[in-house]
Amino acid sequence: MLRSELPSSEYNPFYQTYLLALDDVDLIQELNRGRDEFTTLLEGVPESKLGYAYGEGKWTLAEVLLHIMDAERVFQYRALCFARNDKTPFPGFDQDEYVPESNASARTKDDLLQEYKAIRESTLCLYNSFDEEVLKRIGMASGSQMSVRAMGFIISGHQAHHLKIIRKKYL
Repeated sequence: MLRSELPSSEYNPFYQTYLLALDDVDLIQELNRGRDEFTTLLEGVPESKLGYAYGEGKWTLAEVLLHIMDAERVFQYRALCFARNDKTPFPGFDQDEYVPESNASARTKDDLLQEYKAIRESTLCLYNSFDEEVLKRIGMASGSQMSVRAMGFIISGHQAHHLKIIRKKYL
């Protein structure tokens, strides 16, 4: 399924920024490509850069990396629930509450890389198990209708969005 095939009725307009960070890509191919891009980027980051923040009150690089992982876990869980026809509406999550609790300053590059790979492989296993019918299932998250397929593209686009910022402001 291509991003251009995703109707705007299947996600909150807030996520448009993330979707626009992607070309007209196939969902599974983009999840794989994004995994490779993130892994290559992180492997090239000096350990000393993980504690760097480009301004006062800005997150450190390690915090941004963990934020990407936290968001993927949240969207992955929502996708699983909607795929299984769970009708429970999900509240939003406050990223600014998660980051201070992430213990990012105690993490090593190798630790972050290992965790990221596990999360993305889990996302890929989950999305590879979905057929077209499941991808179109809808649930409620953050007060808006969201489809399983929209969450996959949001996972990819959210990461792409933050990788652009990392390259521009952190590296």
